[in-house]
Formats: sequence, C-alpha cells, structure tokens
Amino acid sequence: MNKRFLAASIAALALIPSAYSESLRLEPIKYGDFSNWVSRDITESKVIGGKHKTVYEIAPTIHIAGNKPYANQGGSPWATSNVYAKVMGVVKASNTVSPAKINGNMAAKLEAKMEEVKVLGLVNMDVMVAGSIFLGRVYEPITSTKGPFSKMEMGIPYTKRPKALVYDIRVDMPAADTRTKSTGFSSKKTLKGRDNAEVYVLLQKRWEDKDGNLFAQRVGTGRERYAASRPFTKGHVLPIHYGDITKKPFYKPWMGLLSGEKAYYARNSKGKLVPVEEVGWAPENATPTHVLVMASSSCGVPFIGTEGLTVYIDNIAFGF
Repeated sequence: MNKRFLAASIAALALIPSAYSESLRLEPIKYGDFSNWVSRDITESKVIGGKHKTVYEIAPTIHIAGNKPYANQGGSPWATSNVYAKVMGVVKASNTVSPAKINGNMAAKLEAKMEEVKVLGLVNMDVMVAGSIFLGRVYEPITSTKGPFSKMEMGIPYTKRPKALVYDIRVDMPAADTRTKSTGFSSKKTLKGRDNAEVYVLLQKRWEDKDGNLFAQRVGTGRERYAASRPFTKGHVLPIHYGDITKKPFYKPWMGLLSGEKAYYARNSKGKLVPVEEVGWAPENATPTHVLVMASSSCGVPFIGTEGLTVYIDNIAFGF
C-alpha cells in the first residue's frame, strides 16, 4: 500500500469520533468549546523592559486594559496558567494559553515555553513554564514563585458520576528527548527524557475538620499522558474509573492519591486556601462533592518541561 495513502487514511480516521463517544450523552463544560476569550493588556515593569503583553483567559469575550488582578468572569469555571505577577514590586506577565484555530474551530492552545526576563540588560533569567487549563481559580497577583499550587484553587463543586471525559485533542511533540529545568534563580539544566502532555479528570468527596483542614477520598479517576505527537482526534474518550484502582491492570503510580507536596489547594469555610489531602479511595458507588479537570503541556513538576511541546484541546464535556 502507498505510504502516503496509508498516512492520509490514518489521519482521516482520527477525525472520526469513536463509536463509544457517539453512544455517550454529552454534558458540555461551560465555555469548554473555547469560542470566547478575555484578552488582557499588561505592561511589565520598566526595569525588565516594560513590554506590553496580551494575556488570555477563558470566559465571555471582553477586553481588560491595565495591570489588574483577574478573577473568573461571567460564571466561567476555567482558570489558566496565564498570570499577572508582581514580585517585590516588579510586574511580569506570562501567557502560555491562547486561542487558536484548528480544523476551522476555535480551540485552546497550550504551550511549554521559556519566559525570558532581562533586568536593565544586565541580568538574564529564563523560566520554563507550561500551558495549562483547569477548573478552578488563580489568585492574582502572584507574589512569589514558591509553592505554585498554593496560589490556585483546584476543582469545582460537582455531584454527578459521568462515565468519561470527552474532548478533541492534538499533540505536537518535539523530537528532542530532553527536558529543561529553569526556575530563573539558578542556571538552566538539561534533563534526560521528554516531558509528556496530560489530561485528567478526578472526582473527590471532600470534608473539613474543626480546624479548617480539608480532606478527600478519591471517588473517580481518569488520567492520560501523551508521550508522542498525536493528530487531531475528535471525540476522544477518557474513561473514568470508580473506587480503588490500584490493583487494576491500567493503573500507573501517577494516577495515585494526591497528598503532601502533590496536594492541590481549595478554600475552606474560613476563606483560607489550604491543601486538600486525599486520604483514601472512596467506595465504587460513592457520590462526589467536587471535580478536577486539567489539560497541560507538561506532566512534571513546576519549572521543568520540554520547550515547544504544544497541546490543542477543544469541546470538553462529561460523557454519561
């Protein structure tokens, strides 16, 4: 068979939703079609060059001028890794998530890239940042690079039990089998092995103790990593598995419980951001209280990634 014909056939098949996704009843996540975007104009401090940057958020289409902290607009449940930072009085903006056309539709483009900071032309700092979108909120302005999870609230209230997360996706993976570690405060390091893109959906049953600490049981898990380029795939299905999955054949350590340094944060009843410690697996028939959904051009720790790794994602929905 002609190789070009074979490649074209494979690409064409990737555009067709799977039979399973067509059998599901879809419940779109609000603004998960990425047709509407907020554009923000942020001017960085003169000491680092005074650049004017456009930063995007997923919400009803409006334009925000000026260096203003952003909070979710129009009832949008989505937050991004795009941030307005003000560290020791110095303003910096980062934009790794942006709108992009793919197959004629507006989608979210998530990029892993190096943010450069030049101080009066004397000091050069590079920071590796990944493009991520998630259900939750970021609290701006960011005032330090320590404990990045503590600056964002992960997850939203949700009590349903979907079978899957369904979405359109394309992954562009660089050929280099390396990652870069760069925090801006030390020299860049090249690490072996390429980063992976990632999408996940996690269902939790949360509660709070008398001291305001938050805990959770893991109700449902769907987590997938992409180690290679992937052509545009419409209606990709990420199954959600309920209960303790540690003995299942598909289980990987990175699907496990999130606690300690891996714990994400949420606001308690006192209005304080605290870690949500996952302390166990819920029974298979448990009802969740919250859902976490994230897509990212990285699956590692902050400030480590493969430059150029890009994810296009669109039409995110729960499947029942």
